[in-house]
Amino acid sequence: MAPSPTSHRLLAGLLAGASVAHVANPGLFDSMVPRALPGSPRTWSYASAAAELALAAGVALPRTRRPAALAAAAFFVGVLPANVKMAYDWRDRGPALRAAAIARLPLQVPLVLWAYGVARKAEAR
Repeated sequence: MAPSPTSHRLLAGLLAGASVAHVANPGLFDSMVPRALPGSPRTWSYASAAAELALAAGVALPRTRRPAALAAAAFFVGVLPANVKMAYDWRDRGPALRAAAIARLPLQVPLVLWAYGVARKAEAR
């Protein structure tokens, strides 16, 4: 399925919204940072926020849309370990929270495909 004409705007909005969420509630995201990563989880949460904001800006601009959308696809793959960690850490929480954490895992696939579709549409122009 081809991305809609507003698909890049929605992707940019999602990335910008995620960036704001990382800054507004960094503790939630700190807890998702895999322990194997060096440095402070807070640094990784803020770095993720900065990356998401840069990707949002890149996707929003026609001139940088294609490389930014490809980078967003890679970013979505890159954050999968954090979602796996969250699902593992939340295995003893209530059924609703556990289900939400597990549901995040397959959501990465459509996000990657969406970003890739935005990149392909930008290439066609």
